[in-house]
Amino acid sequence: MAITPKKFNTFTFFKLPAAWWSGVRLRYIDKERAVSSVTHKWFNQNPFNSMFWAVQGMAAELSTGAMVSDQIEESGRKISMLVANNNANFSKKATGKITFTCKDGALIKKALDQTIATGEGQTFWMKSEGVNEDGVLVSTFNFEWSVRLKK
Repeated sequence: MAITPKKFNTFTFFKLPAAWWSGVRLRYIDKERAVSSVTHKWFNQNPFNSMFWAVQGMAAELSTGAMVSDQIEESGRKISMLVANNNANFSKKATGKITFTCKDGALIKKALDQTIATGEGQTFWMKSEGVNEDGVLVSTFNFEWSVRLKK
């Protein structure tokens, strides 16, 4: 069963409540691209009147991890997923609605196919870029995902 934004947002309410209560939502997903968003509000702000960096990180990670989850589910195999590493760059104050887009879905299938074929864990990097309502880049997050077959 394919992941839809509605199903995934319900999942976040129960399994990722910090993201859900912060306002992080999945907006779009397919095999190549996922889009998430979060709006700056008083409950997800920092003392400098902009969005807390960790809230941006949750939205960015969601845009990558939703595609990993979807493709693992589609494989029909029991495969674990974990963020092994990440880094970020902040280029502008995050205010208003921030939309994160990841276009690295093609990287996932290769890693899953290889871990299924060899039984060895695989890692790969995915990038998510956050833009404000004016289309200005506010932050870029990179996540190193690790996948491996469950025993």
